[in-house]
Amino acid sequence: MPPSVTPGTARPRLTFEQREEIAVLHASGSSNAVIAEAVGCHRSTIGRELKANSRVFNDGHLPRYRASTAQKRSDWRARRPKATKLASCERLRTVVQDQLEQEHSPEQISARLVIDYPDDPEMRVSDETIYREIYVQARGGLRRDLHQRLRTGRAIRKPRRATGERRGRIPGMVNISERPAEVEDRAVPGHWEGDLIIGKDSGSAVGTLVERTTGFCLLLHLPDNHGADAVADAMITAMSRLPATLRQTVTWDQGVEMSNHVQIAAATDLDIYFCDPHSPWQRGTNENTNGLLRQYFAKGSDLSVYAPDYLEHVSRKLNNRPRKRLQFRTPAETLDKLLSEPFNPSDVASTA
Repeated sequence: MPPSVTPGTARPRLTFEQREEIAVLHASGSSNAVIAEAVGCHRSTIGRELKANSRVFNDGHLPRYRASTAQKRSDWRARRPKATKLASCERLRTVVQDQLEQEHSPEQISARLVIDYPDDPEMRVSDETIYREIYVQARGGLRRDLHQRLRTGRAIRKPRRATGERRGRIPGMVNISERPAEVEDRAVPGHWEGDLIIGKDSGSAVGTLVERTTGFCLLLHLPDNHGADAVADAMITAMSRLPATLRQTVTWDQGVEMSNHVQIAAATDLDIYFCDPHSPWQRGTNENTNGLLRQYFAKGSDLSVYAPDYLEHVSRKLNNRPRKRLQFRTPAETLDKLLSEPFNPSDVASTA
């Protein structure tokens, strides 16, 4: 039976897939009732659809209905030109522009509006709306040059994935929300954050692992590719060399290179957790270290040319660099102290 429409609600629009089915059945001579039953709507909907979107010929041929043409016409008719929130509220727009001038991010601006104007619902706007206003340039919205105040400075928005690419969930992954609380305060060593530094055209990579308490860094050599098998082999080799006390957890993003996380966990006796999508701050220690590593691995370069001994040289450089959060001790010194003396959480907690 065709789905019913609740009185007082808008009639659902036909999808492109439904229109394709209508086109095939109509061309075969099926009646409106038969088409409606197959598509899942009322036959009057089919009648209106065919009448509105069929091309009539003057040579005696029957009207021709094409799904692509019908979809374009439907999208055009469904347009609802209206002022965006920032365009229609000058006070809100002024505050947002002022904060963008101060180089605050759209996310920070959206959150601060709630704090600064707690009783004023008009002074609310999402970070996504701010981004759209900057990049799409809605009429009467934010100034175009404000994109220069964003961290990236891009004049156009970079898509999260290539056209047609679908990034699915990694089977069996455990979310960071289930990670033990002791990881967060850095009082207990052995908890790592990991990621890849990507080379030119995503054709090469170097794996990075950073211990949260000490900042000690390990680099994974991935000369051939950075697929799931290569990353798993490199991680198992690197982490298996560590004492058991330093193999507690690893936190990674949801990249497909960690599809073999179950095998890695089993081989290294590690618990592996995954960050939320697009949340690099959940691996802040690793993100900071990757920024330092760009001194040695320039963006846009081919990372496959670096030999294992050079990666060892770079990691040794970082591990022997004094860190302010370690009271200017080095990660190597701090790690050595943890391994050579009885563990005392109070000694380590001050280095967070």
